[in-house]
Amino acid sequence: MKEITYITGNQHKADYLAKYLELKLLHKKVDLDEIQSLDLKKIVKHKVRQAFDAVKGPVLVEDTTLEFKALGGLPGPFIKYFVEQMPPEDICSLLNGRDRSATARCMFGYFDGEKETFFEGSINGSIAEKPAGDIGYGFDKIFIPEGFSVTRAELNEEDHKNVYLKIKPIMQLKDFLLKLK
Repeated sequence: MKEITYITGNQHKADYLAKYLELKLLHKKVDLDEIQSLDLKKIVKHKVRQAFDAVKGPVLVEDTTLEFKALGGLPGPFIKYFVEQMPPEDICSLLNGRDRSATARCMFGYFDGEKETFFEGSINGSIAEKPAGDIGYGFDKIFIPEGFSVTRAELNEEDHKNVYLKIKPIMQLKDFLLKLK
Protein backbone atom coordinates (compact mmCIF):
# COMPACT_ATOMS: atom_id res chain seq x y z
CA MET A 1 0.00 0.00 0.00
CA LYS A 2 1.16 3.55 -0.76
CA GLU A 3 2.08 5.84 2.08
CA ILE A 4 -1.02 8.00 2.57
CA THR A 5 -1.38 11.03 4.83
CA TYR A 6 -4.68 11.53 6.62
CA ILE A 7 -5.28 15.25 7.07
CA THR A 8 -7.21 16.25 10.17
CA GLY A 9 -6.72 18.56 13.11
CA ASN A 10 -8.51 16.07 15.34
CA GLN A 11 -6.17 13.41 16.75
CA HIS A 12 -9.19 11.48 18.08
CA LYS A 13 -10.54 11.16 14.52
CA ALA A 14 -7.15 9.99 13.27
CA ASP A 15 -6.91 7.36 16.01
CA TYR A 16 -10.46 6.12 15.33
CA LEU A 17 -9.86 5.84 11.61
CA ALA A 18 -6.60 3.93 12.03
CA LYS A 19 -8.30 1.58 14.50
CA TYR A 20 -11.17 0.73 12.16
CA LEU A 21 -9.14 0.60 8.96
CA GLU A 22 -6.52 -1.61 10.60
CA LEU A 23 -4.03 0.12 8.30
CA LYS A 24 -1.11 2.43 8.91
CA LEU A 25 -1.78 5.99 7.81
CA LEU A 26 0.41 8.99 8.38
CA HIS A 27 -1.39 11.78 10.20
CA LYS A 28 -0.81 15.46 9.70
CA LYS A 29 -2.61 18.57 10.85
CA VAL A 30 -2.87 21.02 7.97
CA ASP A 31 -5.03 24.13 8.14
CA LEU A 32 -7.34 23.87 5.15
CA ASP A 33 -9.75 26.51 3.94
CA GLU A 34 -13.26 25.15 4.19
CA ILE A 35 -15.46 26.52 1.45
CA GLN A 36 -19.00 27.51 2.31
CA SER A 37 -21.33 25.10 0.60
CA LEU A 38 -24.07 22.66 1.48
CA ASP A 39 -22.69 20.29 -1.17
CA LEU A 40 -20.60 17.76 0.77
CA LYS A 41 -18.76 16.49 -2.30
CA LYS A 42 -17.78 20.03 -3.35
CA ILE A 43 -16.36 20.65 0.16
CA VAL A 44 -14.40 17.38 0.24
CA LYS A 45 -13.09 17.87 -3.29
CA HIS A 46 -11.78 21.31 -2.35
CA LYS A 47 -10.21 19.99 0.86
CA VAL A 48 -8.50 17.01 -0.77
CA ARG A 49 -6.97 19.17 -3.50
CA GLN A 50 -5.68 21.67 -0.93
CA ALA A 51 -4.32 18.86 1.23
CA PHE A 52 -2.47 17.37 -1.74
CA ASP A 53 -0.92 20.75 -2.56
CA ALA A 54 0.28 21.05 1.05
CA VAL A 55 1.65 17.51 1.44
CA LYS A 56 2.79 16.85 -2.14
CA GLY A 57 1.72 13.22 -1.87
CA PRO A 58 -1.31 10.94 -1.53
CA VAL A 59 -3.83 12.32 0.96
CA LEU A 60 -7.08 11.39 2.61
CA VAL A 61 -9.56 13.93 4.02
CA GLU A 62 -13.08 13.73 5.35
CA ASP A 63 -16.01 15.93 6.18
CA THR A 64 -19.19 15.20 8.08
CA THR A 65 -22.64 16.74 8.01
CA LEU A 66 -25.67 16.62 10.26
CA GLU A 67 -28.73 17.63 8.29
CA PHE A 68 -31.96 18.62 10.04
CA LYS A 69 -35.01 17.95 7.87
CA ALA A 70 -37.00 20.81 9.44
CA LEU A 71 -34.21 23.27 8.61
CA GLY A 72 -33.86 22.28 4.96
CA GLY A 73 -30.62 20.35 5.55
CA LEU A 74 -28.96 22.89 7.82
CA PRO A 75 -26.71 22.93 9.72
CA GLY A 76 -25.26 20.30 7.36
CA PRO A 77 -21.50 20.73 7.05
CA PHE A 78 -21.64 23.68 9.44
CA ILE A 79 -22.49 21.37 12.37
CA LYS A 80 -18.86 21.58 13.48
CA TYR A 81 -19.30 25.30 14.14
CA PHE A 82 -22.67 24.82 15.83
CA VAL A 83 -21.10 22.29 18.23
CA GLU A 84 -18.12 24.61 18.89
CA GLN A 85 -20.23 27.74 19.47
CA MET A 86 -23.51 26.57 21.02
CA PRO A 87 -24.34 24.47 24.04
CA PRO A 88 -25.85 21.15 22.87
CA GLU A 89 -29.11 22.06 24.65
CA ASP A 90 -29.47 25.07 22.35
CA ILE A 91 -28.89 22.97 19.24
CA CYS A 92 -31.62 20.56 20.37
CA SER A 93 -34.01 23.43 21.09
CA LEU A 94 -33.73 24.66 17.47
CA LEU A 95 -36.17 21.88 16.63
CA ASN A 96 -38.71 22.41 19.43
CA GLY A 97 -42.16 21.99 17.89
CA ARG A 98 -40.65 20.81 14.59
CA ASP A 99 -39.77 17.59 12.83
CA ARG A 100 -36.67 16.21 14.60
CA SER A 101 -35.62 13.96 11.67
CA ALA A 102 -31.95 14.20 10.75
CA THR A 103 -29.34 12.51 8.60
CA ALA A 104 -25.66 12.16 9.48
CA ARG A 105 -23.37 11.85 6.45
CA CYS A 106 -19.64 11.44 6.04
CA MET A 107 -17.51 11.58 2.94
CA PHE A 108 -13.86 10.65 2.53
CA GLY A 109 -11.82 12.00 -0.34
CA TYR A 110 -8.57 10.49 -1.64
CA PHE A 111 -6.22 12.21 -4.10
CA ASP A 112 -2.71 11.27 -5.20
CA GLY A 113 -2.21 13.84 -7.94
CA GLU A 114 -3.90 11.66 -10.56
CA LYS A 115 -6.54 9.47 -8.97
CA GLU A 116 -9.35 11.20 -7.11
CA THR A 117 -11.95 9.04 -5.35
CA PHE A 118 -14.80 9.71 -2.93
CA PHE A 119 -16.61 7.42 -0.47
CA GLU A 120 -19.86 8.36 1.26
CA GLY A 121 -21.81 6.85 4.13
CA SER A 122 -24.91 7.98 5.99
CA ILE A 123 -27.49 7.07 8.58
CA ASN A 124 -30.89 8.53 9.30
CA GLY A 125 -32.06 9.34 12.79
CA SER A 126 -33.37 12.20 14.87
CA ILE A 127 -32.24 14.98 17.16
CA ALA A 128 -32.78 14.37 20.86
CA GLU A 129 -34.94 16.74 22.88
CA LYS A 130 -32.01 17.08 25.29
CA PRO A 131 -28.36 16.06 24.91
CA ALA A 132 -27.32 12.88 26.70
CA GLY A 133 -24.38 10.53 27.07
CA ASP A 134 -20.68 10.64 27.78
CA ILE A 135 -18.88 8.92 24.90
CA GLY A 136 -17.98 10.13 21.45
CA TYR A 137 -17.49 13.68 20.25
CA GLY A 138 -19.04 16.29 17.98
CA PHE A 139 -22.77 15.81 17.68
CA ASP A 140 -22.89 12.36 19.35
CA LYS A 141 -24.76 13.74 22.41
CA ILE A 142 -27.67 15.04 20.31
CA PHE A 143 -28.04 12.48 17.46
CA ILE A 144 -30.24 9.40 17.92
CA PRO A 145 -29.49 6.90 15.13
CA GLU A 146 -32.40 5.15 13.43
CA GLY A 147 -33.30 1.95 15.27
CA PHE A 148 -32.22 3.29 18.68
CA SER A 149 -33.93 5.30 21.40
CA VAL A 150 -30.76 6.86 22.81
CA THR A 151 -28.06 9.18 21.45
CA ARG A 152 -24.82 7.90 19.94
CA ALA A 153 -23.10 9.08 23.11
CA GLU A 154 -25.23 6.64 25.13
CA LEU A 155 -24.75 3.55 22.96
CA ASN A 156 -22.77 0.57 24.18
CA GLU A 157 -19.41 -0.01 22.49
CA GLU A 158 -20.69 -2.53 19.93
CA ASP A 159 -23.68 -0.42 18.85
CA HIS A 160 -21.51 2.71 18.76
CA LYS A 161 -19.09 0.92 16.42
CA ASN A 162 -21.89 -0.36 14.16
CA VAL A 163 -23.39 3.12 13.82
CA TYR A 164 -19.93 4.61 13.22
CA LEU A 165 -19.38 2.14 10.38
CA LYS A 166 -22.70 3.15 8.77
CA ILE A 167 -21.98 6.87 8.91
CA LYS A 168 -18.38 6.46 7.80
CA PRO A 169 -17.75 4.29 4.74
CA ILE A 170 -14.75 2.60 6.36
CA MET A 171 -15.02 -0.76 4.62
CA GLN A 172 -15.29 0.81 1.14
CA LEU A 173 -12.30 2.99 1.95
CA LYS A 174 -10.29 0.06 3.33
CA ASP A 175 -10.96 -2.07 0.23
CA PHE A 176 -9.85 0.81 -1.98
CA LEU A 177 -6.67 1.53 0.01
CA LEU A 178 -5.64 -2.13 0.05
CA LYS A 179 -5.82 -2.23 -3.76
CA LEU A 180 -3.53 0.79 -4.21
CA LYS A 181 -0.02 0.06 -5.40
